[in-house]
Amino acid sequence: MLATPPDFDVLIVGAGISGIGMAAHMKMKTPHHSYAIVEQRDNLGGTWDLFRYPGIRSDSDMYTLGYEFEPWREKETLAQRDRILRYLKGVVDKYGIRPNIQFGKKVLSASFDSARSLWTIELEGKDGACQRVTAKWLYLGSGYYSYDEPYDPGFDFSAFEGVVAHPQFWPEDLDYASKRVVVIGSGATAVTMVPAMAATARKVTMLQRTPTYLRSVPLRNVLFRTIRALLPESVSHRVLRWINIRVTDKMFKTAKEKPDLVRQKIERENRRILGDKYRKEDYTPPYNPWDQRMCFMPDADLFEAIKADKAEIVTARIETFERDGVRLTDGRLIETDIVVTATGLQLLMAGGIEIKVDGEVLVPSEHFYYKSAMISDVPNLTHPVPYVNAGATLRFDLIADYTCRVLKHMRASGNDIAVAALGRDHHLKEGESYAVEAGYVLRNKDALPKSTDVDPWRLSHDYVHDREYMNTSPIDDGVLVFRKAGANVRHPGEQLEAAE
Repeated sequence: MLATPPDFDVLIVGAGISGIGMAAHMKMKTPHHSYAIVEQRDNLGGTWDLFRYPGIRSDSDMYTLGYEFEPWREKETLAQRDRILRYLKGVVDKYGIRPNIQFGKKVLSASFDSARSLWTIELEGKDGACQRVTAKWLYLGSGYYSYDEPYDPGFDFSAFEGVVAHPQFWPEDLDYASKRVVVIGSGATAVTMVPAMAATARKVTMLQRTPTYLRSVPLRNVLFRTIRALLPESVSHRVLRWINIRVTDKMFKTAKEKPDLVRQKIERENRRILGDKYRKEDYTPPYNPWDQRMCFMPDADLFEAIKADKAEIVTARIETFERDGVRLTDGRLIETDIVVTATGLQLLMAGGIEIKVDGEVLVPSEHFYYKSAMISDVPNLTHPVPYVNAGATLRFDLIADYTCRVLKHMRASGNDIAVAALGRDHHLKEGESYAVEAGYVLRNKDALPKSTDVDPWRLSHDYVHDREYMNTSPIDDGVLVFRKAGANVRHPGEQLEAAE
């Protein structure tokens, strides 16, 4: 027994989609466990509160980006930021989560003491004051990238006399109406921003080094509207969610199995929409479909902006930035008033929180994922990261449910510690942690734990498989080791000693 009880059974870091989802799952499945959410920002929403660039929306369908327990009731398949925040606030209020959120609290470090089976978490408030809280379990819902330092490709803007902006720190007072804008990048952020800014800008150029596969999807799906009109909400929610899961899964697997067929199909679709505006070099990536994440356009909005001569795509490399524009390596100058560096995220586990276990600093690359949820040899901790080929919340729901089942098992068995015991003398063969070769992954592979190609030591990106596996694989599987506080086991084969 602990001399002093913990402040909370579970401390959830981050009030974004993942953290809010975990709190809701606990309300429904582990009501006897106390919890709190600590959030660095002043508002809930995580990524959806942080990013405020023009046109920001989901790049996954909302039937899978929304929670399994709470239907998406809006009409749009890909939703704008304000609608996503409204949805999240509705969940927070419906499930009584808001009183458990502490805003303006940044987590600096978290240290686990096996003798007490307790996490001690250092928090910093907005005023710089620090405090300590304790918890039995730590749920790191704070993401997989740096909130403070986006990826910097090292551009020299010293000669440029215009405005430079980054989507992660969008200036609220930036007026781009009737201005010339260059957006550097070809990922989901750039694909989202360009048509939104083109509505009022003089001209927007998406300057890409490498093309991305682009596909148009209906903003409002007629079939989905029909299903929602004919079926009760609880039933239509499950049906629509499963349709999107299956369609996405089929699309991804077909791309991997028959890349030439998928490439040809995408090219035909894009040629049909763009007509004489189609330029093969701007829409033909040098890799197979889904080797990198595909980008989706609601009602082909990017292509419509290009057809209206409000936007264009230029595929080239940057030589330098001059006083009034971007000089390309082929000699062309793109004159511009504003440069937007949509160049990606900086991979970072849990936002850079220092994590220690019994005084030893956690080095993520020295550990493996366990069931895509926990980390080898790190007790009482969940670290969910999104799917790269499906809605992030599909993973978050699975992992929150799994964590709740582990908590219930520990309560029923009288144990204080759960650790996926692997040890340093393992013979696991490292595999790919991600199903895509995204730049933010390739730049910093060691930022997150490793993965193998087989369960349970892998970070899977196959939701259909994961759903079955997580629901049927036992909690007490012989790999996840349970023990009481004070026992000194950290790896298989070590002898247990009872706590004094």
